[in-house]
Amino acid sequence: MRVAVSAAGPGLDSPVDPRFGRCPYFIIVDTDTMEYEAVPNTSQYAASGAGIQAAQTIAGRGVKAVLTGNVGPNAFQALSSAGIQIITGVTGTVREAVTKYKEGNLGRAGGPTAPMRYGMGGFGMGMGRGGGQGMGRRMGRFGPPAYANVPSVAPFPQMTKEQEIQMLQNRMEMLQSQLDQIKKRLKELKAEEKSGEAETRDSNKGE
Repeated sequence: MRVAVSAAGPGLDSPVDPRFGRCPYFIIVDTDTMEYEAVPNTSQYAASGAGIQAAQTIAGRGVKAVLTGNVGPNAFQALSSAGIQIITGVTGTVREAVTKYKEGNLGRAGGPTAPMRYGMGGFGMGMGRGGGQGMGRRMGRFGPPAYANVPSVAPFPQMTKEQEIQMLQNRMEMLQSQLDQIKKRLKELKAEEKSGEAETRDSNKGE
């Protein structure tokens, strides 16, 4: 079975990215062999319709399930229409997410978990000014384009406090996971650096 995981990097040990439509990569994993393919998300910087475009990319690769942090209403509708199972609230690394999925420890989403244009600003992960990771001016003023064969979706209503709490908790867990990965990598690099310095000293002594 093939599943797609929204990821911050191109490998199995990359952190899961909480943004389905605007993650940098989709890691397509065969759950039986753990062989994988890293697919760059070409809709990451789209002015609008990123979730739908990402869903179309995933659907064209024979994926049966998507593992991600949050998914907006348009992407949810597009994935559901394609018969793709949607798992949200996923944290940790891609490898950990797939393992949890195989063990049956991840629950299926009953509906969208993020408002429209989630990831384009507001929470600092988007394409606009004000703390985003983006490409300049805010681009969210354009409405989503019409796509053939994709059902129209009603605007996502304002989130309740419970929904916002859940989304923020997911976001916090994701950031903590990313921080842990950074700390782990820094520790590895420092250890390699010390090892290299020790080898250099030993080599100089022998000369």
